[in-house]
This record gives sequence, C-alpha cells and structure tokens, in this order.
Amino acid sequence: MNIPTEFDEIRPYAPEELPQVFEELIADPAFQMVVNYLYPDTPFDLIAAKMRQCKTNLDFQMAFGYDFVKGIADKYCDSLTIDCSSLPDKKLSYTYVSNHRDIVLDAAFLSVLLIDNGMNTVEIAIGDNLLVYPWIKKIVRINKSFIVQRALTMRQMLESSQRMSRYIHYAISEKHENVWIAQREGRAKDSNDRTQDSVLKMLSMGGEGSFIDRLKQLHIVPTSISYEYDPCDFLKAQEFQIKRDNPEYKKTPQDDLVNMQTGIFGYKGRVHFQMTGYLNDFLDTLDTSRPKCELFTQVSNYIDRSIHLNYRFYPGNYVAYDLWKNESRFTDRYTPEEKQTFEHYINRQLSKIELPNKDEAFLRDRILAMYANPLINHLNAVSHEAE
Repeated sequence: MNIPTEFDEIRPYAPEELPQVFEELIADPAFQMVVNYLYPDTPFDLIAAKMRQCKTNLDFQMAFGYDFVKGIADKYCDSLTIDCSSLPDKKLSYTYVSNHRDIVLDAAFLSVLLIDNGMNTVEIAIGDNLLVYPWIKKIVRINKSFIVQRALTMRQMLESSQRMSRYIHYAISEKHENVWIAQREGRAKDSNDRTQDSVLKMLSMGGEGSFIDRLKQLHIVPTSISYEYDPCDFLKAQEFQIKRDNPEYKKTPQDDLVNMQTGIFGYKGRVHFQMTGYLNDFLDTLDTSRPKCELFTQVSNYIDRSIHLNYRFYPGNYVAYDLWKNESRFTDRYTPEEKQTFEHYINRQLSKIELPNKDEAFLRDRILAMYANPLINHLNAVSHEAE
C-alpha cells in the first residue's frame, strides 16, 4: 500500500519497515533489559528469532502482545468482558471513542477482546509525551499506534490536528483498520468522563463533505470502559494534592512510567467494555442548519450520555457514592461485607501515598470521587433520558 508520506512521522510502521526496526530493537541494550525482565525464563536470542519471523504488525501482536495482555488479564483481573452486539456490521472498520482509565491497557484490552470476537485489532492514538525512550516509540509504532503530538504552538497544533485527522480517515477508509481514541486528552483523573469538543473537531478535519458527513465516514462507536478497581487511583489522588499545594507542578516522564507500570501490574477486579451504539444513527437526526458549535456540543453530549448510561457498576461504586455523599441511598446494592472490603481497599491504597504533608481526608475524598462519579453521571444520564 502506498501510504502518503505526510503521515511518515506519526503513523504505525508498515510491514516492509518491520525487519529494520526489529534489528534496531534487538541491538538496543535498554530493550534487551526490558525483555529479560518480562520474559526471565526465555533466552533473548529466542525472542529475537520470534520477532524476525513476524511479517506484519498483526503477526507481532499475535506473537507477543496477545498472550502478554491475556496473561495480565488472567493475573490481575477477575474477568475481562465485552459486549459488541450493538455494532451494525463486524466487517466494518470503526473508530472507538471511549472514556480513558489506563494509559496502556484500555486499548490493549480492547484489541484482545476484538480478536476474541473475530474482529481486527485497533490502531491507537498515543501522546508523544509517553514515548520517553526510543525503544518505546518503536514498540508502539510496531503495535499499530499513531502519534499524537503534544507541546506545540497554536499554529503547529492546528497543522498537527489536521494531519492526524487525515490519517485517521485514511486508516478507516483505505487501510480498513479500526481506530481507538480517548474522548479527551489524557485520563479523567476523577473519572468524571466528558468528551472534549476539540477531539470531535479534530476528527472532522479530515474526510469529505459537511462536518456531519466527515464524522459519519469514521463509523464512530462510543465505548464505555468500566474497571472495578483502578490500580492508579492512589497516584491520581496524590497528583491532586500535589497540584493543590503547588499549582505549577508538572508530571515528569518518570511519573508517566510509574503510572504505566502500576496500571499494568496492579489489581483491576472486573473489567468490562460496552459498545454503546452507532453514532451515525444519531448523526442522521441532527439539524444541520444549526451553528456548527452547537452541533459539536450535541454530539459530545450524546457520546457522554452513551458512555454514562452503559457504564457497568460494581459494589464499590455504590459504596463510594454513599460514603462520599454521606448517604445510605444504595445500601441495597452491596452487603456489609462488600462495604468492608471496599473500605479496606481504600485504606490500603491511601497507605501507598508518601507525601511530606499528606492530607489523608483530602486524598480519601479524591479516591471516593473517582468511584462515585461514574454512578453520578449515570444517574444524571438516566434522568435526562426520562425527560
């Protein structure tokens, strides 16, 4: 396939580029060290030989990624499930727009679940702020990731957004790949999931026709991701306090690595992906004579409601709501034992936070909010539907 050169800087590697990239990785001492850590019982030469046998990106994902992610799910999740029954046609290529909990695993879990349902993996939008080592940038591009460039001037940002949009449209229409992108830049640290209009504006920059036509060409599927436990909840709470006490604080690349490692190797309980419907059906109902800014907001709100309505709840969400609100509204949704289990979990997470001026009440409040907010949003969405 002749991929336009304008995408060379951001796109996943093409199959013909893989042999050279594999050799660069195999010769990289930092990559060797990571592989030896992940596969302590397998000689590196065997890993290298297996890499060289991979002819396509999907070959690499099946040879390494699939079993690795399955192993993470088996070890650190009680269950990993998906409901994609709302997709109109499994043979179509889709853009999955979802809430965002885990830096690595949201897209990785989704790809594994899609494979298990006879579908293709996703190309993944990933911020260049996470590509802190050369080997990471190579691995993610092998693994069908395209790069979202951050820290640009306003003019550069516009040009970058236009190019990324053109690439996403190209991936869907010409490469026939699925795409995953979060509904906002970065994770919602308080789990108050909201779609940023800027994401939709970016998606609509590519393609042909009206704003609505361009979004329809992407076959967008709002997707709700529910983790019973977020291993990074204590790190997110810690960041809330640090930013409260020092508004100038900025996360370092090392902080991102700690978040990635904690998210991958931490206990997650039950994890569920819910495809919430097909955005094109909603887009067909819009009044295109209205101002474009209103249409963006309507679409954002619809994606939000879809994600909020289809979130899957666990006892901890109901316990967190009652504790955070100081109510007993949902006592019929959990047992005393389940409440005790969740409270013990919160205390364990809080004990992991090491700050010189640790504000335990504030930190507890922030963690409870993370588990209560999806339920609050769900209740508001249900009320909206009933109006």
